[in-house]
Amino acid sequence: MAEVEESNKPLFAGLSDISISEDIPVEGDISVPVGSQNTDNDFSTLDEPVKDTILRDLRAVGQKFVHVMYPKKSSALLRDWDLWGPLLLCVTLALMLQGGSADSEEDGRPQFAEVFVIIWFGSVIITLNSKLLGGTISFFQSLCVLGYCILPLTVAMIVCRIVLLGGASVVSFAVRLIVVTASFSWSTFASTAFLADSQPANRKALVVYPVFLFYFVIGWMILTFSPSQ
Repeated sequence: MAEVEESNKPLFAGLSDISISEDIPVEGDISVPVGSQNTDNDFSTLDEPVKDTILRDLRAVGQKFVHVMYPKKSSALLRDWDLWGPLLLCVTLALMLQGGSADSEEDGRPQFAEVFVIIWFGSVIITLNSKLLGGTISFFQSLCVLGYCILPLTVAMIVCRIVLLGGASVVSFAVRLIVVTASFSWSTFASTAFLADSQPANRKALVVYPVFLFYFVIGWMILTFSPSQ
């Protein structure tokens, strides 16, 4: 009978008789927060509408354009890098160089591919050269800076196309030469302003020289462009 009575007792029946001494410190926090005081930290870009995402990216691209037009030693292009701006500038420049008098009916489309490949392949070569010389920025950060700094040359291409609407002449060539030279200098200066601090002091010239050639080739393509008759 004793065994039956023991089996009928609740499992934790004896726990109510156990007392905790006041000398034993009890630590821990078992409070449950009712609600978060700051909801901004819980916000995720996955929850925002597509329209807000596109507008936010466009604002970021626009801010980088401003940094290129007013170059200064800043980490904005390096910290928040993207390739949307370089892709947009590359496509725009390639489309505007399409249909020149140097193109024929058979090789009109490769002109677009040539510009596209020259820009991206040149950027990759300069980036690899920078990394081999001890650069501290990443591969895509360098592509971002080089791509965004094509903006002055793209503006120069737009101006040259407008000037060429009045016909090819000595005055037209002089105006285009001044515009392209200024844009080339601006692109080179802007890119070196962003990339200078990421290179060893004794190797900066070896990094700037390929950048100079890169923008010089693009500038020469813009200067020698003439619309097909």
